[in-house]
Amino acid sequence: MSTERSEQEIQRRKHLARLRELGIEPFPAAMYDANCTAASITHNYTENSTGFEAVKVAGRLLFKRIQGKASFAVLKDHTGEVQLYFNRDELCPGEDKTLYNEVFKRLIDRGDFIGVEGHVFKTQVGETSVFVKKFDLLSKALRPLPAVKTDDEGNTHDAFTDAELRYRMRYVDLVVNDEVRDTFIKRTRIMNSMRAYLNSFDYLEVETPILQAIPGGASARPFITHHNALDIPLYLRIANELYLKRLIVGGFEGVYEFAKDFRNEGMDKTHNPEFTQMEVYVAFKDYKWMMAFTENMLARIAKDVHGTTEVTFGEHCIDFKPPYARVTMQEAILKYTGVDITGMTEEQLRQACSDLGIDVDGSMGKGKLIDEIFGEKCEANYIQPTFIYDYPVEMSPLCKRHRSNPELTERFELMICGKELANAYSELNDPIDQRQRFEEQVRLMDKGDDEAMFIDEDFLRALEYGMPPTSGLGIGIDRLTMFMTNNSSIQEVLFFPQMKPEVFGAKKGPELNDNEKSVFDILSKTKQMGLNELKVQSQLSNKQWDKSIKGLRDHGLVNVAKENDSLVVSLIEE
Repeated sequence: MSTERSEQEIQRRKHLARLRELGIEPFPAAMYDANCTAASITHNYTENSTGFEAVKVAGRLLFKRIQGKASFAVLKDHTGEVQLYFNRDELCPGEDKTLYNEVFKRLIDRGDFIGVEGHVFKTQVGETSVFVKKFDLLSKALRPLPAVKTDDEGNTHDAFTDAELRYRMRYVDLVVNDEVRDTFIKRTRIMNSMRAYLNSFDYLEVETPILQAIPGGASARPFITHHNALDIPLYLRIANELYLKRLIVGGFEGVYEFAKDFRNEGMDKTHNPEFTQMEVYVAFKDYKWMMAFTENMLARIAKDVHGTTEVTFGEHCIDFKPPYARVTMQEAILKYTGVDITGMTEEQLRQACSDLGIDVDGSMGKGKLIDEIFGEKCEANYIQPTFIYDYPVEMSPLCKRHRSNPELTERFELMICGKELANAYSELNDPIDQRQRFEEQVRLMDKGDDEAMFIDEDFLRALEYGMPPTSGLGIGIDRLTMFMTNNSSIQEVLFFPQMKPEVFGAKKGPELNDNEKSVFDILSKTKQMGLNELKVQSQLSNKQWDKSIKGLRDHGLVNVAKENDSLVVSLIEE
């Protein structure tokens, strides 16, 4: 790791050394037994309150304002912020004023963890504060936090907003951006609400293997690893479906799991290779029952998190109040393309895709072709919660055939804002039909479909022992959290989204903001470009453009020179 340190980092290490010279341990081992929180003080204290005469609170120092013999500071804990008041003579009643004059004023830095003891009072301007009689350093911060400032009009300056830095250093993001912290608190509430709903039916929460000999339960490309002791390849699970169904065979009425699944596929704003899925399977139910179950569960979650079924997502107000619209796959495609897919052969579907301008390849069977049509032409139109149901049999290898049309399956997907949130079946429990579906998947694999399913002989054996009529549901927790917290990117609802590893110890280039990166990326393709053309391609406002080009020049990355009566921007290469 690089040993290059900023001026502030060097200064903090000097403070660290001086604290130790004074006999103060910057990283004490003892427990600090706080008796209240910042929120309990600010929310509950009044001038007539009792019980606030001897409070003890701990947290991170965010701000201090030195005013001679008296100073103010702000402490932040997991519940919020509270103002602190330090008086030199109250803190140091004897002749030795080192604790205030040197330790507090000079050696305690923004970001340090401290514990304070004192009584609560109201300042002359009515601010609830702790009058500090004693304080302890609990942990020294050797790096400075970003100095985010808010002016009197509520405008934020120097915000910690660079997406890559925020995702890499989520620990800093959580400290300085309260809305990020709130997103993850809501994520936990979402999962708690869902778990409480499932438990209210006495369904059993279970755990199933993550390392699997056969990657089953979904059509996806798996991650592959190797088990040294057994000397066999293993796969990180792409779904937990087949194991949960085995438990239904074993006699449980309802089972569910919050599962970490892994798919070795692309990454974008709505997909991460590692994601959280809740799957539930209930015996003696069908997909029609599961529709009502799903919409009632989502309505409860919305109320538990927001107090209402109406949730804002982007420019839309999404209402999770049941009942949701119900549209068949055939009706959706017919409405938005004019194509009736009923009874179409693979070649006819391939021609329909060509006529609709949809790119396909030779490895795609009927199911993939229909999925491409719906994905390209239909799904974006469904903003409010809508069940798309009765999928063609080729699209659903694990789903029971429709009770009145064997060309279809009893399946639904829940669409919201043009994205799939949930997927559910009347589960296929005919082992003979299931084997035939698996064999068709093998044929697709032979054609080059690297997302086709393997044959799972043990699962087929389990079905031969008999599985009752069952309905199953899968809901993406990450995507649900996106909807419930008004975040359009999956990276915003994952504490630590997958990224390329950061290189430590190498020569470090300048840190660019998003606008500077955008301009630099455009210029990197050609090495040189006319200034006006580069400005147009960047699509930045005049103010953003001026700051970006100045920043790149200050970093020594670009040069602006006049050539043939026009300004040209060139990349400076080492």
